[in-house]
Amino acid sequence: MGNILRVNMTTMEAVSNQEEKYDFLGGRALSSKIVHDEVQANCEPLGKKNKLVFATGVLSGTIASSASRISVGAKSPLTKGIKEANCGGVAGARISKCGYQAIVIEGKASSGTWVLIIDKDGARLEEWSELKSKGTYETVSRLYKKFGGKVGILCVGPAGERGLRGACVASTDPHGELKFAARGGLGAVMGSKGLKAIVVDDSECDHIQYKDKERFLEIARDFNKKLAGDPKTKDVYHNYGTTGIVKAVNGMGALPTNSFRYGSSEHVENLCGEKMNELIRTRGGEGKLAISCMDICAIRCSTVFPDENGKKIVSTMQYENIALLGSNLGMDNLDAVARLNYEINDLGLDTIETGCAIGVALDQGYGRFGSEADCMALIKEIWRDTPMGRMLGNGAQITGEVLGSDRIPTGKGQGFAGYDPRALKGNGVTYSMSTMGGDHTAGNCFGSRGTVDPLGTEKQGELSKQLQIQIGTLDCIGLCMFARGPLFAEPQLLAEIVNTKCGSSYDKDTIWNLAVNTLKLERDFNINAGLSPAYDKLPEYLYEEPLSPTNAVFDLSEEEMKKALI
Repeated sequence: MGNILRVNMTTMEAVSNQEEKYDFLGGRALSSKIVHDEVQANCEPLGKKNKLVFATGVLSGTIASSASRISVGAKSPLTKGIKEANCGGVAGARISKCGYQAIVIEGKASSGTWVLIIDKDGARLEEWSELKSKGTYETVSRLYKKFGGKVGILCVGPAGERGLRGACVASTDPHGELKFAARGGLGAVMGSKGLKAIVVDDSECDHIQYKDKERFLEIARDFNKKLAGDPKTKDVYHNYGTTGIVKAVNGMGALPTNSFRYGSSEHVENLCGEKMNELIRTRGGEGKLAISCMDICAIRCSTVFPDENGKKIVSTMQYENIALLGSNLGMDNLDAVARLNYEINDLGLDTIETGCAIGVALDQGYGRFGSEADCMALIKEIWRDTPMGRMLGNGAQITGEVLGSDRIPTGKGQGFAGYDPRALKGNGVTYSMSTMGGDHTAGNCFGSRGTVDPLGTEKQGELSKQLQIQIGTLDCIGLCMFARGPLFAEPQLLAEIVNTKCGSSYDKDTIWNLAVNTLKLERDFNINAGLSPAYDKLPEYLYEEPLSPTNAVFDLSEEEMKKALI
């Protein structure tokens, strides 16, 4: 495996060494292991004792499709527990090629705006005062101008610099667009340390090592072929990204609408993936479908959404953006969603968390549902760093508590993703029982709606547990969850591709232990942080307030919920 690069923001030193205890670990397994072992569970999330980990997957930088995602881990300022958020982009592969398994950011700068530069000569910190308070787009533009457009960049926007708990980490993709490690407020942790950006230049670097390169390449090519030929890849992701499910979620009554007051939107035809596809194709210009977020990716679920003149508004607009900034805010068109999406991206905020927070504010009378102008005015408050803006930027929980709401859609302090747990009860289990809180990526039950009744009161705990393990394993390897089709159909393929790369000895049954062991470590950290089982619950209103059109409430028994524990 590679070296661990440790960057101390207090002393401004960067030192790398191979650390044997972290051999064979990558992605979420590595980031959570380092946080569990090295961070005091009761520390202040934005204090000097927290550590921010950027961990590459074990297949990162190879020819394996969709395998170079990067995991970002720390104690979360939102959940107050352990957090991992991962994203695409090119930084993961470039970090691996430079010979690093992970980057650990420690301590806290006393002042300044700092950029970490990694290249063939090692790692160094430079002060870039001109980037202070700059948005993510301008930050990337200035760094590209200095270092060229082939580098990988990880950065925060003004929200991260200000320590706003909804802040995320942005990552550049092969086209210069941005992807986000969005959940959990980890951008605030990065900003609290005085680190504005990481620039990775892998020119003249190729430190990727293999146990059996010839066999690995054979297996990886087979996997890539199967993934590219998967009907879901060709027919769904290439045409709609993740927005192809908007109508389906709306039809089952789980689409958050008007701050989770309703489960379906009357404007769904203007918000769905089919409409997005139509607008991108007919408007032309800078609009694009089926673009990749990593150098090697057969899935190609990213898009560029243009305005009526063909000029780019934002990349990428996915299901969660439409759900939380569209129906959740009462919008009736994709142009409004795209414009809100762009502003939130530029601030360096999680669109899910911010959409939840703005929805709570509208629900409390601080604007009108369906008014782009009112929502944009609230976002401008965040830009201006007013008290209202800081409240919204700190997420849905703080916004709801300050405004006196008794309807705050959060799990463990983190805003719900785009599935109301009353109509997709398995996700309610994930939101409440998983180590990650209100995060669908921890174990999204939507894809299992054909086998487990989303409104049923049985099998939900087991389903959530199974998905937490399966998706968690992909997180630990550094694979995109949308690559799961051929891998879950042939678990031995998943084990072999890891073994031939790393020299491990997993089989189709033991490969899942990557996630099982990681989830146990994460829960141990959370308990030590004070997140007792009393936190494994959803807001009370979900148990009492029927959600139209199904009139469902969240009514799972405690016994059923506990079946999700690992």
